[in-house]
Amino acid sequence: MKKWVSLSALLLAAMLVASGCGGGDKKESSPSPAAAQSGAAGGEAKAITIEASNFKFDPGEITVKQGDEVSITLKNSQGNHALKIEGYDKEVKGNATVTFVADKAGEFKIVCSIFCGKGHDDMVGKLIVQ
Repeated sequence: MKKWVSLSALLLAAMLVASGCGGGDKKESSPSPAAAQSGAAGGEAKAITIEASNFKFDPGEITVKQGDEVSITLKNSQGNHALKIEGYDKEVKGNATVTFVADKAGEFKIVCSIFCGKGHDDMVGKLIVQ
């Protein structure tokens, strides 16, 4: 019985370590060639991780090209947050990813969509689609 419990704990630990490896870069990452080909209308695939803390997004501004396929992962490093991109009707909660095609040019406000305290209204960012 002890061997079974020990083996299960070891396998669980290995899975947790494997799932946490890589990434960690808060800026845009370079897509693989296969991912770059998946962009709509000839755009590129952009994978971006935004770190949310009380009361800011990092990075606070994201720039992509119109037609790019954008994947935004929200990582909560402090507090409980979600982000909503106004004008795109896209929302992502902490530790999840949303993917969409940036088909509208302009500047779009990013806000925290979960009330997170006194500084909640100051928690804003910007998506720029060129």
